[in-house]
Amino acid sequence: MLRFKVVEEASNRKAVPVALPSERPEEYYGKYVFNRNKMFEYLPRDTYEALINAIDNKEPLSREVADSVAEGMKRWAIDNGARHYTHWFQPLTETTAEKHDAFIEHDGKGGVVETFSGKLLVQQEPDASSFPNGGIRNTFEARGYSAWDISSPAFIMDNTLCIPTIFISYTGESLDYKTPLLRALTAVDKAGTAVARYFDPKVKHVISNLGWEQEYFLVDEALYNARPDLAMTGRTLMGHESAKNQQLEDHYFGAIPSRVEAFMLDLEIECHKLGIPAKTRHNEVAPNQFELAPIFEETNLANDHNMLLMSVMGEVARRHNFRVLLHEKPFAGINGSGKHNNWSLGTDTGVLLFAPGKTPKDNLQFITFVANVMAAVHRHNALLKASIMSATNGHRLGANEAPPAIISIFTGSHLAEILEKIEKSDKDELIAMAGKEELHLGVSQIPEILMDSTDRNRTSPFAFTGNRFEFRAVGSSANCGSAMIALNAAMAEQLAEFKEKVDVRLEKGEDLHHALLAEIKALLQKSSAIHFDGNGYSDEWKEEAARRGLDCETNVPRIFDAYLRPETIEMFGKTGVMTPVELAARNEVKWEMYTKKIQIEARVLGDLAINHIVPVATRYLSILLDNMVKIRTLFPGNKGIELSAQDSATVEKIMHHTATIREEVDKMVDARKAANRIENEREKAIAYSETVAPCLDRVRYHIDKLELMVDNEMWPLPKYRELLFIR
Repeated sequence: MLRFKVVEEASNRKAVPVALPSERPEEYYGKYVFNRNKMFEYLPRDTYEALINAIDNKEPLSREVADSVAEGMKRWAIDNGARHYTHWFQPLTETTAEKHDAFIEHDGKGGVVETFSGKLLVQQEPDASSFPNGGIRNTFEARGYSAWDISSPAFIMDNTLCIPTIFISYTGESLDYKTPLLRALTAVDKAGTAVARYFDPKVKHVISNLGWEQEYFLVDEALYNARPDLAMTGRTLMGHESAKNQQLEDHYFGAIPSRVEAFMLDLEIECHKLGIPAKTRHNEVAPNQFELAPIFEETNLANDHNMLLMSVMGEVARRHNFRVLLHEKPFAGINGSGKHNNWSLGTDTGVLLFAPGKTPKDNLQFITFVANVMAAVHRHNALLKASIMSATNGHRLGANEAPPAIISIFTGSHLAEILEKIEKSDKDELIAMAGKEELHLGVSQIPEILMDSTDRNRTSPFAFTGNRFEFRAVGSSANCGSAMIALNAAMAEQLAEFKEKVDVRLEKGEDLHHALLAEIKALLQKSSAIHFDGNGYSDEWKEEAARRGLDCETNVPRIFDAYLRPETIEMFGKTGVMTPVELAARNEVKWEMYTKKIQIEARVLGDLAINHIVPVATRYLSILLDNMVKIRTLFPGNKGIELSAQDSATVEKIMHHTATIREEVDKMVDARKAANRIENEREKAIAYSETVAPCLDRVRYHIDKLELMVDNEMWPLPKYRELLFIR
């Protein structure tokens, strides 16, 4: 089958035929994944059964079984063209890491033999001092360990067998996202299962599921390379808005440009081969903005797939002469990009715990888990905000349809009414939950439409959407693990406490129905402040949120303080997710990363302003001055003055903007130097946020004014109107 894709050769764009796989997706899906089908084919029967049992029942794997798995995995990898293997892990850099080793060892006869042992599969030793560690490791203390995560299947990328692993220090502290995520998932499994057994004693596990929605921008590679700010910071540090951007609302769900569709198709094929269940693609609200969403998966696997996707996107984009922008706010004045985390809990018996049921018992279970979500999010709203905050996401929150930096829960009117009745009722009765209702349009050609029990609220950072909660505040470049660690750990703590209180009532002789409803009512009353179904953008809500006691902090470095609050340390300790040492180290990393990102932006903007913008503006100023002299020479007297009046006004404005740019850049450099002298990472980050970051906006303001005045042919950088519209 031949399809056409658009490619760039020099400055000429043309369509060329591209051969696509002749198979249907189900025939090549998971081609490069060591999934259960491959395990069954390449492993001895007893090894296969032992591995599956360990995965399903979360049990340790013996070294003998690991040796057998390694041999089968190696044979499969080599059969599929792999020459190297690597432990693939997720350090605190927000990216992934890998060190490749060849499948070779000396054979004792002057040659080599391809081999791979269980020891190499299970554990390796990356340098723990060369990754962000928050002081856990000194430079001279280099030892750290990566260890195989058997629950996430190995895969092949670019002829390398990639083995998903955790990454810990020599002394056992986690230095990654996967380790605490697995702990949080274990904690919510244990606590959730205990509560779910009130309703079904057959439940063995509660599984956390995640469906992320990855938003991103595409930019022509040639234009990207002409913008040093995009290349080095991921966002445009200057640029006046285009006359046309998203105000006509014509891009959202519009026809996908053919060049972009070719990229998307190529990306989907690569995703499917790697077992990433990419399903949905569409234009997003802003021009050049798009979205990819998968089928829901278990949270750990879904997170691995999202990290892998972000890497694959970059590689595929280059094949189509694009660059992918995952920064949360690459362009000012239009929508930023998020990574909405659709989170749910389900049982191994197939029940979705956030889905209303058809019987009073099912609905009591539904309300039980929803009430615990309300309580957990209310109790740890500051932590949840900290879990999604970063220097980059700080630009997005509260702007152009992104949710505000105040965590609240949207339930929709139907569920809100039911929760309110339970909260205020004097009787221990459960309100009936209606299913989907028919929406009658009165148009004979249109089938009846089933209405969901809740609407959507684009301004809510944490919204109930029918059978799940959508954590909309997560940033597009983030590791989903950060939000999922905090959310699942908070939920685990809450469920464990809920069960303790219910059990006390049961021991006193109360029946289960009344004990559950009494504790549900107490939770709803205590957490009512977190419920908000209105406009999250309004100033009235900000004032109301403060009165309710919700965390309203907007300064990014100070938001990170939530990780070190006593209630946070206690929660992570009780659930076994992170120790105080690990939390303190992570915050050191967060503050340091914030500082470095603002520092890089300040250096890039200072260089562009002084070495690119000001010289061009000065040259244009010289042209205007020369023109004024010539006019007054040719037209002496008042007429010459009148003819050059417009140029005079422009000259004054250019002189003002260029002079101010120089002054503001000098202030920015001085502020950066002063901040750099601060040794405490938190205080340094706060100094950067309060003294350096504001300089970026002030310098940008004057550059953007110059962009409107300087001759377009002289302007040194591609403008928004060029960057934002794919041709």
